[in-house]
Amino acid sequence: MGWTPGVHLTDRGEEQAERLVERLAPVTLTAIYSSPLERCVETARPVATTRGLEVRLARELGEVDYGAWTGRSLAQLSRTSLWRAVQVAPSSVRFPGGEALSEAQLRAVDIVREIAAAHRRGAVAIVSHADVIRLVLAHLAGVHLDLFQRFVVAPVSVTAVALGDGIPRVLKVNDTGGLADLAPRRARRRKVGT
Repeated sequence: MGWTPGVHLTDRGEEQAERLVERLAPVTLTAIYSSPLERCVETARPVATTRGLEVRLARELGEVDYGAWTGRSLAQLSRTSLWRAVQVAPSSVRFPGGEALSEAQLRAVDIVREIAAAHRRGAVAIVSHADVIRLVLAHLAGVHLDLFQRFVVAPVSVTAVALGDGIPRVLKVNDTGGLADLAPRRARRRKVGT
């Protein structure tokens, strides 16, 4: 899909976004940022609405610019010589008429750090795309770009990192279950009765 405009959530996607509201309920959010693409905004909106937050759009959180690959099927792309390079050495790839994965990683990491600096004392939700999330995660975990595809990021999964003290800590990757353990410790203690 890439930057193809007009790609909206399916009925299942809308259900998953609504479930995300419940899953994130224990986490106090100070802001929510999103890729400007419709499917991400539609995922972020229910969470933002229930909390009285606005969805802040950041182009830097947008999908990788796949250039001429945009709109083509995976079956078609898998028959190209560039496909093999993307699988084996993605750091060497520039999509025809698009960007290099290293450029996408740099822009996404920069905006995530900017957002973290602007919200030092709070939790922030960022809604983006699987490849972008994997690129950021690889950088924060100190994993070479060529290995970023080893991370799995499913639709509406939660990947959580702590950046508050300047040392990235990966808390969750591809989580599709409960998120109560991300609530501040005081809030967790009150719920358990200690």
